[in-house]
Amino acid sequence: MASSALEELRGAARDHRSYIARWRAEHPGALVLGVMPMNYPRELAHAAGVLPVIVPDDLEPVTEGRGLIPEFYCGYTRNLADQAATGRLGQYDAILLADHCIQLLGATDVGRVLEPQREVFLGMLATSLSDSWADAKVRETLQQHRREIERITGTTIQEEALRSSIRAFNADRALLRGLLDARAAGSTSYSPVELVDLVASAQVMDPLDHLPLLREVIGERSEQASERDDRVRVHISGHLCHAPRRELLEAIEESGATVVDDDIYTGRRYAQTDVDESLPPLEALGHWYAQRNVNLPCPTRVQQEVDWDGWLLEAIERSGAEVVVHLMPKFCEPHMLYYPELRKALDAAGIPQLLIETEHEGIPLESFRTRIEALVERALRMRPAYA
Repeated sequence: MASSALEELRGAARDHRSYIARWRAEHPGALVLGVMPMNYPRELAHAAGVLPVIVPDDLEPVTEGRGLIPEFYCGYTRNLADQAATGRLGQYDAILLADHCIQLLGATDVGRVLEPQREVFLGMLATSLSDSWADAKVRETLQQHRREIERITGTTIQEEALRSSIRAFNADRALLRGLLDARAAGSTSYSPVELVDLVASAQVMDPLDHLPLLREVIGERSEQASERDDRVRVHISGHLCHAPRRELLEAIEESGATVVDDDIYTGRRYAQTDVDESLPPLEALGHWYAQRNVNLPCPTRVQQEVDWDGWLLEAIERSGAEVVVHLMPKFCEPHMLYYPELRKALDAAGIPQLLIETEHEGIPLESFRTRIEALVERALRMRPAYA
């Protein structure tokens, strides 16, 4: 039976609007800012006394928004457009973006047109991180975000408040990262669905609310660690912007496998990198932005010394994963364009893999079960025979 702390985090992950309503009631007059994935520096907004929520998709079917955005946009952005069309983005006082994805911009523009009273700001962080001018450009853009947040909130962001927010987010990420590392080592009893809920809740909650609940959950589970078992070990890759459907994760483990690591956004990609607390705050956030791509490369960034495929092979070696399941949202251009490199690297290393194209409306679950069961069977046959 899940603890009350775990239930509260799960509730925030799956019903973010109820959490936002409670937070507003507890902070009268404070603003709620919707920020878009993947690299928004939420610490800047948090230091201004607002709640910065990474806007999630929801499970509602796309209806009115369907005619407002192309069908070849990914399910996440089509759902965002539908949220705008049906008033489901009404809890956000402003929308802020730091990443340039043409589909994400299209969805945001739907909200801009339908609800022109809401502030929308795009300050695009540099994507070519190996260029000599990149660091200065990132700092300049972060200054723009700081000024925009101060204008929207009417608050001057103080250095100590920013340092305090950085410490809070760092502490939260570090605990989440510890759980992910423990899973890779085979010493945790958390299911993949539980871990996605823990990370997804961190993306919508104030870290000052999330951190004590997460500590309580970890304390309750500390005596329940499980030893490494003989199930096929799976690495989940992809889903750069939003959480995969929970039923897909459940189906993987029901097939006789266990998820040991990932590079999804509602997983290791979110929690992998902390902000350097020894640096001046704005400089530290710029360093965090660049270092995130070193610690877990992203196909939307260009950095000569890092590659997603190389990172993936090293991660597999660390965790002992036997197979990789690629979860690719349909029409996700960055993932689609980089996938051939991932496939070739895994094929060369002799690692079985499976590509699953996901959709907001879901996929035929039984078909997925059949394919994952075949992958598990292949992995079992590849294991060395022992006398």
